[in-house]
Amino acid sequence: MREEFVNIDGSKIRYITTGSSKKNLVLIHGLGASAERWAPILSYFGKHYNVVVPDLIGFGYSDKPNTDYTADFFAKFVSSFVDTLGLDRTMIMGSSLGGQIAIEYTAANQQTVDKLILVSPAGAMKQSTPALDAYIMAALYPDQNTAKNAFTMMTGNNKDVNQGIVDDFVQRMRLPNAKFAFMSTLLGLKNAPEITTRLEKIMVPTLVVWGELDPVIPVKYAEKFVREIRDCRFYQMENCGHTPYVEDPENFANLVLDFMKTNK
Repeated sequence: MREEFVNIDGSKIRYITTGSSKKNLVLIHGLGASAERWAPILSYFGKHYNVVVPDLIGFGYSDKPNTDYTADFFAKFVSSFVDTLGLDRTMIMGSSLGGQIAIEYTAANQQTVDKLILVSPAGAMKQSTPALDAYIMAALYPDQNTAKNAFTMMTGNNKDVNQGIVDDFVQRMRLPNAKFAFMSTLLGLKNAPEITTRLEKIMVPTLVVWGELDPVIPVKYAEKFVREIRDCRFYQMENCGHTPYVEDPENFANLVLDFMKTNK
């Protein structure tokens, strides 16, 4: 796994990469996260793909400019990132906020996206949930207790949470402008246009994966994505919360790899 930096529209962007295949896979993390959120599955995908994982602008160790962090802004960022790295064709996988960004990007760049994988994507749920409220509280007041409580709630059944995840989150949310970017993104999502028009445009083969116990964005919201995306498959991961790729990485990776390797 290698750490790299690139300049995107005047901002210094950090990303990690692994694998040496000519087939590209771009992973897009969720709200308040960083590229490391995908760490549990990188070894599985790096065997088959050139995996590229940015810290989204505004998050992780990428620059955090004073701007409006909307879904459209993030989609344009991903487009510039992909173009700058010269990734002609890609598969795109996004989690939570990253799923909504992946939808926006794919709807506008279908000729360059081979397959789309959405993990508990945002975009359909407009109200908050107790687990999301706890996560927002942890971002605004980042310490060990608030972060541990939020990440434990996100599992849906109070599973043990890796302490490194908690420590990294607290450290990153204390960086300059991190809270601003987080809250600006929340407002941008709240005021985002209805996502249905983008879902209807997507023609690339799509897999939607959702944790059965997800308390952040409950699995009931999967129905909208599965109904509106023309070529869509759905899989519910049992005994998993909001991040099944963290909670059950081997089964998650095998499921997604099977989908990615199919011809259709």
